[in-house]
Amino acid sequence: MQLSQRLLAVADLASAGHCLADVGTDHGYIPIYLMEKGNYERAIAMDVRKGPLLRAEENRKSHGFEDRMDLRLSDGVAALREGEADTVVIAGMGGGLVIHILTEGAKVLKSVETLVLQPQSEFARVRDYLEKNEYRIEEEHMLCEDGKYYAMMRVKHGKMTPLTEIEQKYGPVLLAKKDPVLKEFLEREERKFTEIREHLAQMEGEKAAFRKKEVEKELEDIRAAKERLD
Repeated sequence: MQLSQRLLAVADLASAGHCLADVGTDHGYIPIYLMEKGNYERAIAMDVRKGPLLRAEENRKSHGFEDRMDLRLSDGVAALREGEADTVVIAGMGGGLVIHILTEGAKVLKSVETLVLQPQSEFARVRDYLEKNEYRIEEEHMLCEDGKYYAMMRVKHGKMTPLTEIEQKYGPVLLAKKDPVLKEFLEREERKFTEIREHLAQMEGEKAAFRKKEVEKELEDIRAAKERLD
């Protein structure tokens, strides 16, 4: 099974265990890849839509995993039973939806040892939720694929050191290990917001003034993060 760089990085964070549950599985790529590698004995591929499950069913059959991979129509982890999986992957969806799934599935997720999260947006909100709900971020990866930057994390139960605003925004582990891809991302963001600031300098009015403050705050945060990487 060949994976994109993003999915490969997510799979790498999932490491190994007995049973993997993949939420929003799409084609079932991650469970199949990890079972082919021998990292998991069983897998549960879940999606809220029938179409992705049909594609996952085709891939399951072509790779010979009919007896080891369950397919379930599920809103988040609603179809997952307590103690059934030791690792849950929630990847490729907005941060708000990730938080919704974690909130609605809080009871069953207490029995899960490892969560692998790859939100597409609202990273600070996700990390804030994790901190407030006694999850700790064990590892983080960041990569650039086709011009888009992706951040992902491996999470376990337990309290973590309170995060600063900059750590919530850009990732405590990425900052601590001075991640080179994060540095690239910050440099791109700095160029982008500098251009926006130059454009706004020519504008007047209440809305422009408010936007100028927002942009200055973004640049301030970016520079603070870059200092952590030096």
